[in-house]
Amino acid sequence: MSLALPLDAQPTDPALDGIIKLAILAVGGQGGGVLTNWIESLARAQGYHCQATSVAGVAQRTGATIYYIEMAPGDIASPVFSLAPSAGDVDIMIAAELMEAGRAIMRGFVTPDRTTLIASTHRMLAVSEKTVPGDGMASSDEVKAAAEVAAHKLILADMDVAAVSVGSVISASLFGALAGSEALPFERAAFEEAIRASGKGVDASLRAFAAGYELAQSGEPAPADEVPVASQEIVAPKGPQTSQNAWAKLEARIAALPEPVREMARAGLVKVVDFQDDTYGKEYLDRVEVLIRLDSSDKGFELSREAAKYIANAMAYDDVIRVADLKTRAQRFDRIENEMRVGDEKVMQLIDYLHPRAEEIVGLLPERTGRKLENDPAWMKRIDRWFNRGRRIRTDSLRGFAMLYFLGGLRGWRRKTLRHRMEQDHLEDWLKMVSGYLPDRYDMAVEILRCRRLIKGYSDTHARGLSKFDKVLSGARLVESREDGPQWVARLREAALKDEKGTELDGALKTIESFVN
Repeated sequence: MSLALPLDAQPTDPALDGIIKLAILAVGGQGGGVLTNWIESLARAQGYHCQATSVAGVAQRTGATIYYIEMAPGDIASPVFSLAPSAGDVDIMIAAELMEAGRAIMRGFVTPDRTTLIASTHRMLAVSEKTVPGDGMASSDEVKAAAEVAAHKLILADMDVAAVSVGSVISASLFGALAGSEALPFERAAFEEAIRASGKGVDASLRAFAAGYELAQSGEPAPADEVPVASQEIVAPKGPQTSQNAWAKLEARIAALPEPVREMARAGLVKVVDFQDDTYGKEYLDRVEVLIRLDSSDKGFELSREAAKYIANAMAYDDVIRVADLKTRAQRFDRIENEMRVGDEKVMQLIDYLHPRAEEIVGLLPERTGRKLENDPAWMKRIDRWFNRGRRIRTDSLRGFAMLYFLGGLRGWRRKTLRHRMEQDHLEDWLKMVSGYLPDRYDMAVEILRCRRLIKGYSDTHARGLSKFDKVLSGARLVESREDGPQWVARLREAALKDEKGTELDGALKTIESFVN
């Protein structure tokens, strides 16, 4: 029989005493390397031993990089530094994006006994979030709640907005938040001197540093109350007097709609008129008013609100003309120049990537000609061979801009095209199905309207969405007589939004078929 005796406590290695361990999780392009250099320069300038390492992620703006810094007072003769962070052994964790904070917590880098967590609350969506057809965004609230529990001291604020608003980048505001956290034994002036010593973008970086410092010290101010959409001023379109008179008539029709519908109908009207013209806006209101007459105030006009939203989306579809129009608008160039912070000393080149399929090319043709070619496999194959390859167009050049501007100006031609006819026929069939459930199956009609959410985008994205939409509607017909039919349609729609390939939807349809047949 052996007796287990407690081991005597071992003395701590003096070479490990006083070491401060700091990790940074940043996405490519956020300046994590610059932030690391500032911290390393700061430590050395204050007489500390310091070592910095990094484990690089994938290319720019995709993979996350872990930067790791250890520092110790200069009076420690030979400190022993690690090359990478260990779970439960990090004093300061800086996350340049909220989900990076979540990953740090999951990996055990943030612990309640010692870790100061500094994280920006803004989001840069991961590829896995972007590829979900519906809302694939991870929950920010869950990460914030976990951070409250996991961190010894927590600083959460939108460091990206703080930096961009003063003409800098997030690395500078995070450096300011680090100073404001007082987790390092250095004065604010020492941090600022590290920025000055770098010699690059000093003034803008110091402004962002100050903003981050203030956020760490005082926290984010309470958000201002948002102005309800209904109370926001709708700016009348500019143009000839005849167009303004036509718009005024459309606005008068909006004012005559039931109050719960007006807000959404006004937004829808703006969208379809921007897409085509005032006459198209009249057609939009005609369709909405048909369903309003079949609706009831007892239901709060829920059907009509959904109709106002999704009919507008269906009428303002993304075709070649629409895509070209949006790519050549002045607002787009202004937005890109602002995001890239283009000044007089910089020259910006803008390259757009276009990949039209044969279906998009044929859809631009007159209806009769387009249908003839669409039904001829040999011609479709030939057109696909001519056009179905990626093209990079310099939109900032006269030639590239003029080509897209010409395509975007073909609104008057749009009504004659095969694509427009196909969209109108599909729209009418959908609305006929909705009307067929009224008044007895009100909830079913509402769910069928909401299914239009599945159709979006351009080219392959549109084709996949349309295929899912048709599958959901075929499933809806199988359960239309059931009491829980509306709930099943909602389940089918949510299943269709879960993955790009439609695997979840196919599984849900098989479930329905198993108890219907």
